[in-house]
Amino acid sequence: MFQSFDVTASAAASKDRLERLRSRFDALGIDAFLVPRSDRFQGEYVPESEARLAWLTGFTGSAGVALILRQDAHIFVDGRYTTQVRQEVDPALFTPEDLIKNPPRQWLEEKAPQGFRLGIDPWLHTLRESRALQKSLGTSGGEIVYLDANPIDAIWDDRPAEPAGAVSVQPEQFAGRTAHEKLEQISAAIKDADADCCVITDPSSIAWIYNIRGSDVPHTPHPLAFAIIDADGSNRLFMDSSKPGRDAAAHLARVTQIVDPGELEPALAALGADGAKVMLDPGLAPARIAGLITSAGGRLVEKADPARLPRAQKNPVELTGSRTAHERDGAAMVAFLAWLDRQKPGTTDEINAVRQLEDARRTTGERLQMPLLDISFDTISGSGPNGAVIHYRVSNRSNRVLKDGELYLVDSGGQYRDGTTDITRTVPIGTAGDEEKRFFTLVLKGMIALTLMRFPEGTRGVDLDAVARSALWKAGADYAHGTGHGVGSYLSVHEGPQSISRRGLQELKPGMILSNEPGYYREGSFGIRIENLVAVEEPSPVEGGDKPMLGFETLTLCPIDRRLILPDLLSQEELSWLNGYHNRVRDVLAPLIEKQEDRDWLAMMTAPISQDPQHAAR
Repeated sequence: MFQSFDVTASAAASKDRLERLRSRFDALGIDAFLVPRSDRFQGEYVPESEARLAWLTGFTGSAGVALILRQDAHIFVDGRYTTQVRQEVDPALFTPEDLIKNPPRQWLEEKAPQGFRLGIDPWLHTLRESRALQKSLGTSGGEIVYLDANPIDAIWDDRPAEPAGAVSVQPEQFAGRTAHEKLEQISAAIKDADADCCVITDPSSIAWIYNIRGSDVPHTPHPLAFAIIDADGSNRLFMDSSKPGRDAAAHLARVTQIVDPGELEPALAALGADGAKVMLDPGLAPARIAGLITSAGGRLVEKADPARLPRAQKNPVELTGSRTAHERDGAAMVAFLAWLDRQKPGTTDEINAVRQLEDARRTTGERLQMPLLDISFDTISGSGPNGAVIHYRVSNRSNRVLKDGELYLVDSGGQYRDGTTDITRTVPIGTAGDEEKRFFTLVLKGMIALTLMRFPEGTRGVDLDAVARSALWKAGADYAHGTGHGVGSYLSVHEGPQSISRRGLQELKPGMILSNEPGYYREGSFGIRIENLVAVEEPSPVEGGDKPMLGFETLTLCPIDRRLILPDLLSQEELSWLNGYHNRVRDVLAPLIEKQEDRDWLAMMTAPISQDPQHAAR
């Protein structure tokens, strides 16, 4: 199985681990220690050996940080995890805090006493973050203490070994460009920045630049490695030489020199000693890297990772791959949802549903000759009140039976060689109530509104976020997560810099793939989310308009459950889109579906929807 259902630290274990961590404070000369979710690569997923936050607290979410003081402790999470953190973490040991409204730096600025010394592992905090922390302590005369070693590692007796996952080639037939071409583009960006070289720290960028994929972390084909690329095109890839197989080693030998990761720190110090102007992304690069360069005499050129934007703008080959991946994934989703519909309420549970969905993806991929390589994240399989936990992760402890009259929310995705998928559907188990149908339709209205948007060049994600929320806002409701995140090409399912959210400051450009996923969550009762992936299209004329506008192409193909839709709440434009979308879903997926009973289900779920003309929304 791709997904594990084990739980992490118990309350008793967390208490013991906190005491052992605090016992080291005096020797380290610190008053507190900050424990982030991140590893040195700042990725969403971390290897088991780097899961320090989960090991210490029991919290398994993908974003969070714990502040451990001598007498108390706080855990900071965003709106996606406010329910989950209370379920996983002992409130007698850790006080939950809002990561967005009251992040650690703000908490420290307001509450740290005079002379407060905060210990951090400089490999786990970016340059920008460490500066913000230092600034927050400035008013109290406090300081950041950069520790030489992480004190959690010293008390983690059975800490897993560092990963040594195999590295494979991402063929040009799926990448669309050669590694040599990409290196030339990066070198040109370094020259434009008037830098001598650039340190690449994001594994997604490493994978994209070198046309390789790794297996060091769950569900994301990241090769955990760093690179130093010079303005003249020469470059070094700091990665365990045992990771690439024969083909990948031969591929890399043509474009780079593989160097042992243990040589990275001396190499950075040498750049500094030479007085080099080193380009790095202050929002991604660890503070340790910056410190090694500047302390030896080097200069930093602080610029965005030069691979991020070209990686986000998928080329035609990558877009074609994404379309075919979504067709295959859609066929698997239909097989799963049709199976689920045939189950009598009360006879299956959240974990069994996850396994059935993984099996549908695996068998469909094999049948259509593009195997499922992994799921793209741990499937969110939430029935009833568990569906209201935005990033719920089912475990053996939390597993629920799918009961009659409840909603079931399933958010899942696959990793295929030709693309990454991410889809959410909410379905009724038995018959849903009117309240659930009303909010489902309001969420659907928001998803359709964003799908149909046309917008000028220069539009940012933050400019579109309210479009998907408008119908809910009018009903006095909202959701505590962004509307859309970027998605990679057989890479991370959460890719920057693009997003549609209140923090989405990146201009949306043609070729970017994003999710469109408004939702509604009633704690203790039910959750609703509808998610399609979309690609930003090139500007095209608008009939009767003055200038071309960008728009969205919908990539995801899967029915939206008609039993939860109140047609009279939809406008004619919304209903027309929905029926057209379902026509396309049926026409594209039906030939890919193996079982006649699944094709019959697809035909039923994509039949035209009509409304009472006297009550239709305007």
